[in-house]
Amino acid sequence: MLFAFCSKLLSRSELRVEPSQRYRTTPHNVASHSIPSSPSLRGSAMATLRETTWPAHQRLERRLDVKARFSDICAYRTHLEAMWGFCAALEQRLGPEQFGAALSDCASRRKLPLLTRDLVALGAAPDAVERLAQCAGLPDCTDTSAAFGSAYVLEGATLGGRTLLPLVHARLGLSAAHGASFLASYGELTSARWRSFGAALDAWCSTATRSALAAAAALATFESLERWLCGGPG
Repeated sequence: MLFAFCSKLLSRSELRVEPSQRYRTTPHNVASHSIPSSPSLRGSAMATLRETTWPAHQRLERRLDVKARFSDICAYRTHLEAMWGFCAALEQRLGPEQFGAALSDCASRRKLPLLTRDLVALGAAPDAVERLAQCAGLPDCTDTSAAFGSAYVLEGATLGGRTLLPLVHARLGLSAAHGASFLASYGELTSARWRSFGAALDAWCSTATRSALAAAAALATFESLERWLCGGPG
């Protein structure tokens, strides 16, 4: 998937590209979607979410076949269609009415426009994209803490997405400007936007109750994503 959860499963030779095609990496932009751990996170709501979701994250990582999903344009497009269906359903629940001032830039964090742009670039008709199946069985995000938990899954995914750009460029001839804007996400701002999201989540989920609600929603979102992409429990 976009989520680059599994890019660490690819061999170094498969990820090797010409120097001119490489993207700068940072401690927050690593090969797998391992949420960075640091002394500042310890005891925070972000740390609680990371610890709570880690088993589900690892299970999804094991079940996804990244090599197959990025093997050719057809497989890649099918993957993007599945991600579109997941984000279309989830992002309806993650708007300003859920976050208010707690995450004032939530609208600019939507992934759906990027997925739509990529699918159209790959030959899909815009009206056909709008008719794609959408994921059901998502967690309730009416509570702001729960909304932060679900958004954590989507925002965390951006960390690894850019590391797959050299792969899709080398293998499929795609780029951030054509067919891979979803992987590129925020571009050079990816790390900064992850940190700002974490700061907003920690500020809101500053009590044990709110942190627990966010963690439960994040876990439920991971499980929904696994069912949507991979079928029943593995």
